[in-house]
Amino acid sequence: MRRFLLALPAALCAAACADHAPVAPQVSYNISSPPPSARAITVMTQNLYVGADVDLVIRALGTPDPNDDFAALLVAIETLGKTAYPARAEAIADEIARAQPHAVGLQEVSDIDIDLRPLGVPIEVHQHFLQILQDALARRGLNYRVAAIVTDVDASLVGGLVSLVDHDALLVDGDRVAVDAASGQTFAANIGPVPGTPISLIRGWVWARTTIGGESYTFASAHTEAGTSDPLLKQLRAAQVGEMVATLGSSTPIVLMGDLNDTPGSPMYQVLAGAGFADTWAALRPGAEGLTCCHVADLSDFLAPFDQRIDYIWTRGFDDVKGSVDRFGNVPADRLSGPAYPIPCRTARIVEVIRA
Repeated sequence: MRRFLLALPAALCAAACADHAPVAPQVSYNISSPPPSARAITVMTQNLYVGADVDLVIRALGTPDPNDDFAALLVAIETLGKTAYPARAEAIADEIARAQPHAVGLQEVSDIDIDLRPLGVPIEVHQHFLQILQDALARRGLNYRVAAIVTDVDASLVGGLVSLVDHDALLVDGDRVAVDAASGQTFAANIGPVPGTPISLIRGWVWARTTIGGESYTFASAHTEAGTSDPLLKQLRAAQVGEMVATLGSSTPIVLMGDLNDTPGSPMYQVLAGAGFADTWAALRPGAEGLTCCHVADLSDFLAPFDQRIDYIWTRGFDDVKGSVDRFGNVPADRLSGPAYPIPCRTARIVEVIRA
């Protein structure tokens, strides 16, 4: 018998000040004690958040006026400083150390390289998100390895002086998880080149078939295309998730997670529900909205104006779903010290699976 036991802080605050201030108190949640014969499987999904409004830069590049491009870029760079990913990564590592997940799905895993000094502008930024996080985990004595990674957007601007590469990644605990097969792949259906810009909008996903304690589990993580109000983008997301479902096949049990960028009842949602996946939030908190999105771009919003639930953990192949679920990062008490003001972070979810 496979039962699914969930503990889900749905908006994990992953921000800390540069000298690594204490993490804000975690929202408490209760987990039923598993039977003696059960093995617990814990999963976490986290959008690392690139740290700035990239769409602002894309829109500026797409206009016929070349004079707004550099201004938009400078705004984005300023915002990167305010949202302080290296500090947020320390708090994400703290949360991973606390929860000890077997697998961690990561979205917006960015490589940012900026050097405007050749233009006479004294700005240089180099942030490789995955390496920063893995270094933070290693300092805590944790052994999280990359099971799968995929490159989505790879953009170069200002003659190569500005580079942004976006990845999705799946980490596993190397001490407890054996990876039998894994892959990262871009979706066959994507927006592609943005007219008037050097940017191509590509999304992807990662998966791994693993053995934990002698039992098989499949983990998948995705970041589907954004734009919740556009009917065409809704169909695109449904196609992207449909590709995941077809590739994963009938293997069970499966945990499918990520920033899926659409709301309950959407075509994307219907594809997963129709394929036999269970929405763990809906199963544990029927009638509760569970909003997870969105903070403002510079994370300065003291009261998070969430109006959507777009982050999910789905399961298939488990006989029961039990436990409790809550959100973290959506109230002022969850904020931590940042370089400009107390900052929250993007959404994370944590799951414990009990397989009897």
